[in-house]
Amino acid sequence: MEGPSDGQTILGPGDAYVNSSTAPVDTTSRSSLHVSKLQKLLYRRMLIGVNHGRYFLGLFHCIDKQGNIILQDSVEYRSARHSPSSPMEQRCLGLILIPAACRSSCHVDCFIEEQISLLSLDK
Repeated sequence: MEGPSDGQTILGPGDAYVNSSTAPVDTTSRSSLHVSKLQKLLYRRMLIGVNHGRYFLGLFHCIDKQGNIILQDSVEYRSARHSPSSPMEQRCLGLILIPAACRSSCHVDCFIEEQISLLSLDK
């Protein structure tokens, strides 16, 4: 789970705000381009790695300007022990907020064309 594989792309903390119900309209073309790209990711499966080796899998619900991500219908995966061969424990969490400061990786299920366009979010 170190890097994206086929069907996944890395989502960086952009400077756009996206919500599942509304997204504020920004007058700058750069911001509105980021918003439109992120709106296409709504309700896609997202795998987020956080500090201490835990992972959260859920549906992308929104991201704010600070890069905090909200997942819905999420499941936490963590190692039962600190050895790499130990089995992963899981628990259902529902709606969660993952702060940008805690996030170590972020992968989104999408097509290859979307992966290429999302790589330009940081530019």
